Amino acid sequence: MTLVNTRELMESAAERGVGQGAFNIVHLETAEGLVVGAEAAGLPVILQISENCAKFHGGLEPLALASLEIARQASVPVSLHLDHAESEELAREAVDLGFGSVMYDGAHLDYELNVAATRRVAEYAHSRGVYIEAELGKVGGKNGAHAPGVRTDPAEAAAFVLATGVDALAVAVGSSHAMTERSAALDFGLISRLRSGLDVPLVLHGSSGVSDETIVAAIGAGMTKINVSTHLNGFFTRAIREYLDANPSVVDSRKYLEAGRDALVPEVSRLLTLFAKAI
Repeated sequence: MTLVNTRELMESAAERGVGQGAFNIVHLETAEGLVVGAEAAGLPVILQISENCAKFHGGLEPLALASLEIARQASVPVSLHLDHAESEELAREAVDLGFGSVMYDGAHLDYELNVAATRRVAEYAHSRGVYIEAELGKVGGKNGAHAPGVRTDPAEAAAFVLATGVDALAVAVGSSHAMTERSAALDFGLISRLRSGLDVPLVLHGSSGVSDETIVAAIGAGMTKINVSTHLNGFFTRAIREYLDANPSVVDSRKYLEAGRDALVPEVSRLLTLFAKAI
């Protein structure tokens, strides 16, 4: 139990043909709620801190150290992952802080530059026993930084994995980041072709915009790591709104943050159970 390397969770899920939930931390209360939800399900969870989140907090280290300690005290296996780092320096910092995995996102770069940068990060991570994820084929959303409709080419993906040595690959198969409606249509045929052509697990980003049934089908087609952020943020925020509407005179922020944190627990538990029993 307690803090584990992401490799352990990913290899176990891939071998069993199930999905592994990876949920984003926004602040300390989210980290607490995510772990309690995983404990309620009796299942492992990957906690993720994005580059944007680190910027919001003025740096990676404070939230990372707190999250690592929450993971160490958990009664289920928990790993800590750096999500969507476009900075090589930030990726190296996460490795040095004790993260179980890092995702270097070079999808904004030309292919050859992406390969070179990803390989550098992979070599640094692997030399310290850290699992690495990368992205190929731009996933939609993120304020237009990624072009919608782009798909990952299976042949290019195989060449990319071989050239970089990454352990997992996030692929573009129809989902988009930051969707608030669960209406994305995924290309299951492409997922199957990517799965059969690669010897590393596939990662589905933008899963907040994907329905339960579609996620289950995607896991069946070959997806392993399922990233969820916006969907869970909605539960947190709605609970706070409801609390403040019912208690307009409250000034102690712990009161409404507790409501938000508690609202995460049943949905985290439900999603982890759904992913783990997808097949």
